[in-house]
Amino acid sequence: MSGPPRSAVRGRGFWTAVPFQRAGLAALLLLLWYLAALNLPVYVLPGPARVAARLVQLTESGDLPSNLFTTLVRVVAGFVIAVGIGLPAGILLGSSRSLGAFFEPVLPVMNTVSSAIWAIFAVIWFGLSPATPIFVVLMTALPLIVTNVWQGTQAVSADFLELARTLRLTRMQTLVKIHLPSILPYFFSGARLAFGFGWRVSLVAETLGAASGVGYRLKQASDLIQTDAVFAWTLAQIAMMLVIEVAVLQRLEKRLFRWRRDVRS
Repeated sequence: MSGPPRSAVRGRGFWTAVPFQRAGLAALLLLLWYLAALNLPVYVLPGPARVAARLVQLTESGDLPSNLFTTLVRVVAGFVIAVGIGLPAGILLGSSRSLGAFFEPVLPVMNTVSSAIWAIFAVIWFGLSPATPIFVVLMTALPLIVTNVWQGTQAVSADFLELARTLRLTRMQTLVKIHLPSILPYFFSGARLAFGFGWRVSLVAETLGAASGVGYRLKQASDLIQTDAVFAWTLAQIAMMLVIEVAVLQRLEKRLFRWRRDVRS
């Protein structure tokens, strides 16, 4: 019995492709937004055309790219510092049972502290300066990275460690050949989560303790009841995060862990 025509199979493949489905979802949301804006005042819900015009205005003036870049630099700076501290700290806690037992209650406490609290402390300590959002990103990302690296260190197979001792590998060789392959997936998972959280909390910090950046401009637009500008800044930072997630982080993850078999159906 012959199967369906190849053209039909190709058609179904096109219509069920993930990019097409996402484009359809975006079009549906845009339509719902347009219809809702027809019955509401502009200061409550501006329409897509008005927000698009504001986006063009902010881009042409240079305000949008400069503030997006400012926020990105702060997030990356706090994230890099968190990785520089969290990666060796997580390995150390995971490789030492006594240190791990001693610091085990600390990390859950740090994870439960709200980013708004860190932002308040940062404003008190650093004032209106670039250090304020950087510190908030650092304190938010650090516990996530330490926790995930710690879990990755504990997931190392005891058989592999015994094999390393049998082969008389040095501590550095054991770390590179056995620990790192087990730690990397955990580290990357925690790093992606930490970067996303870091971007969000940086906006909170910028609304409280900065004179530039996306968070500062969002607060400024809100104070002036420029709802279209609020939507424009929000959409711009969402677009930047999507670009970083899809074009950078997902590609990097696929390249680093292409040896893993995808078990999803």
